[in-house]
Amino acid sequence: MIRAERLVTEDRLKRTSPKSHCSLGLVLWRLLIVLAACGMIGVVPAVRAQVRTQFDVHMPMRDGVQLSADIWLPSAPGTYPAILVRTPYLKNWAYPKFNYGKSGTFFASQGYVYVVQDVRGRGDSDGEFNFFFADAHDGYDTIEWIAAQPWSNGKVGMMGGSYLGTVQWMAARERPPHLICIVPRASTGQYFAEVPYQQGAFALEWALTWLNDTSARTEQRANLEGLDMEAVYKHRPLLTSDVALGRRMRLYREFLEHDTLDDYWKRIQFSSEDFRKLSLPTLTITGWFDDDQSGALFYWRNVRQYSGTKDKHFLLIGPWTHGGTGTGGKPKLGEFEFSADSVYDTTMLHLAFFDYYLKNNGAIFQFPAARIYVTGPNKWMDLNEYPPPEVRSRPLYFHSRGKANTLDGDGRLSWEKPGQEPVDTYTYDPRKPVTPHHEEERGSDQRYIEQRDDVLVYTSNTLKDEIEVIGTVSVELFASSDARDTDFTARLLDVYPDGRALQLGPETGIIRARYRNGPEHIALLTPNKTEHYKIELFDIAHTFLAGHQIRVEVSSSYAPAFNPNPNTGNPIATDADWRVARQSIFHSLDRASYISLPTIPSSPLR
Repeated sequence: MIRAERLVTEDRLKRTSPKSHCSLGLVLWRLLIVLAACGMIGVVPAVRAQVRTQFDVHMPMRDGVQLSADIWLPSAPGTYPAILVRTPYLKNWAYPKFNYGKSGTFFASQGYVYVVQDVRGRGDSDGEFNFFFADAHDGYDTIEWIAAQPWSNGKVGMMGGSYLGTVQWMAARERPPHLICIVPRASTGQYFAEVPYQQGAFALEWALTWLNDTSARTEQRANLEGLDMEAVYKHRPLLTSDVALGRRMRLYREFLEHDTLDDYWKRIQFSSEDFRKLSLPTLTITGWFDDDQSGALFYWRNVRQYSGTKDKHFLLIGPWTHGGTGTGGKPKLGEFEFSADSVYDTTMLHLAFFDYYLKNNGAIFQFPAARIYVTGPNKWMDLNEYPPPEVRSRPLYFHSRGKANTLDGDGRLSWEKPGQEPVDTYTYDPRKPVTPHHEEERGSDQRYIEQRDDVLVYTSNTLKDEIEVIGTVSVELFASSDARDTDFTARLLDVYPDGRALQLGPETGIIRARYRNGPEHIALLTPNKTEHYKIELFDIAHTFLAGHQIRVEVSSSYAPAFNPNPNTGNPIATDADWRVARQSIFHSLDRASYISLPTIPSSPLR
C-alpha cells in the first residue's frame, strides 16, 4: 500500500463523495478508496473543477528564441507550484487515451499550475528542432521564467515520458534554482546502447520514422501511409535513405556521420560527474518491455550511486511497453497475461510525489526505493534496492553436437560447463535478414523465427522447480566470422508447456562487431579469429515456472529495427556493397558461451 497515494486519494474522495448514509453506498465508496490507493484505478471528480487557461504563451530563451506554452491555472487567485511538460509531440495533440487539456484541468484542480511547452522548432515554438542538443538550456530558461511569474510560488516540478522524460534530466543537469523534483518516464539516456545506436548497430527504423515525424513543426506521421517502407529500409547507401523516404533530414545524416561516441554525442551523454551534481528528488518509471528501459535505468542507477541523495530517488517498473508506462498498461500483452493490479494508476502516484515535494501541506510520501512487477507469478515486489542485493549472476551454458540451427536442432542450455564440443555455424546473408512480425505483436509466439537455419536455438530441460530472475541479463558469446565486420543478436524466451516461446525483455539484443571494444573506437575483425562479445539483453524480473523451459536464440540480424550489417567493414553510412558471412559460435571448455542470469539464490538450479 502506498501511504502517500492513500492519503491524497482519501482526501480527494472526501471532497467529492456523495452525501449518502446508505451502508451499501458507503462500502462501495470505501472500496474505491482502496483500489485507487493501490494504484489499480483512478478516481475522477464528478464535477470538473473550474480552471483558468492561457494558450500560446511565449517564453523568451537566452538566445532570443520564443517558445510557446499552454498553461492551466487554479481558478482562485494566489501562488502555486508548477508542473512543467516539454514536448516535441505538440502541446495540442490529443492522444487516444490522453490529452493535455484533461491532464492540465486535473492538476490545476489539485492546486498546481500545469505548463505544456512545444520544444524548440516544434508546434508553435520558434527556432529549429535539434534533438536534445538545445534542451538543457531551454529547460533551464523555461523553469526560471515560470518561477518569476506572479502565479508561481517558486517551486517547479517536471513530468512526461520518452523524449519528455529525457528533457527533464537535461534541465536538471543545469541545476536551475527553482527545479525541485522530476518524474522522468521511459527516458532515453545512452546514445550507443539505445538510440540511434544499440551497441553500435544503427536503429534504422526508428531513425527514419521518428526523425521524419519531427522534421517539421507539425505532425508528419501520416505522410508515410501507403509508402513501400520495405523498399525504403533496403535502400543503400543508408546516408541517402532519407531522400528515398521523401525528404532530406539533417539530423538523420548527422547521426550516421557521427558513428562513434565523439564530442557530438558527449554534449548530451551524462557522466558520473553530472550525476554527482544532482540532488533533487526523482521518480523513475519504466517497463520490462519498454524500448527505453536501458536509458531509464541508466539514469536511476547512476543518480542513486553518485548523487549523494540515495533516499530521494524512487523507481517503478511494471510489465509495460514504452507507451504502457504512461497509460498504466493492460492486463495482457500478446500472449502474456498479468494480474489485474498490474494496471497502475500512475497519475495518482505523480500527484502524491508532487504533493510531498512541491507543497508544504504535511503530505507523506511513503514509497519503497523500488516497486517492481515480477512476471510469471504476476506479483508486485517492494525493494530497498534494485536489483535485490541477494541476486547472483549465474551462467547458463550453451551446448550442442554442432547442429543448434532451428527449433529442431540439438542446441540446449545447462548449468554445467561444456567440454570439448563441436562449433555451431550458420550463414548470414544481409539480403535475407531476420524480420519479425510487427512490433504490435510483442508477446506473440516466436517459433516462426526459430524455423530459420540462420537462427541458433538453445533450450533448457523442462524445469522441475521455478527459477526467479531479477536484474540485468546478458549473453557472453565466443564467436568468429569470416567477414571484417558483422553483427550478433541474442534473445531470451520463456517456453510454455504447450510449446509457445515468448520473448522477455524490451527488445532484441545486438552488437556490431566493430564496436566490441566500446563505442569510442572502431576495430574491424580479423577474419576467422575468435572474439568475445557481451550482448546486453537489458533487465527483467521474471520467474520461469515449473514445467516451462528457458530458451536463447542467437543470430546476426533483426530488421528493419537495425540495418542489416553488410559484412564488408566499409563505413556503414556510405556502404552500398554486401557480402555473405559465415558465422561460428563456440561452446567448449576454453570458449564457453553462456547467458548470464541474475537469479535469486533460493531458486533451484535444475
